[in-house]
Amino acid sequence: MIEETSAGIVLFRKKDSKILFLLLHYPSGHWDFVKGKMEKDESTQETAIRETREETGITDITFIENFEEWIKYDFQYQGELVHKKVVFFLAETKTEEIEISNEHIGYTWMDYNTAMEKTTFDNAKTVLTRAQTLLTKTL
Repeated sequence: MIEETSAGIVLFRKKDSKILFLLLHYPSGHWDFVKGKMEKDESTQETAIRETREETGITDITFIENFEEWIKYDFQYQGELVHKKVVFFLAETKTEEIEISNEHIGYTWMDYNTAMEKTTFDNAKTVLTRAQTLLTKTL
């Protein structure tokens, strides 16, 4: 079994009085947050920042304290089982227009309820709900 660790960010921005979350459309059809594999000698937060820049062009990121959500799942890659761990941070940006990488086919900014409907995987829905709960308490 291959062990893999990735890091990502539940990215949001404020528009008027609304909080909008960024979802990326992956070629396999699902909608999810920015994330990617850790490189050698990177911290999880450094990975999250690098992946955000590479996948969206966004560099103005302000992390929200006390948010670090880990998910785990298994998948098959070239006939081998991969056990993946992903940590998500929560961060704010002021950037609205993004430049998606060739890893994605689209993106959208959505309020919490719409993002919950659009997000494909249950573990991502759980992370999104925890982000919304923290933001509701702190903003």
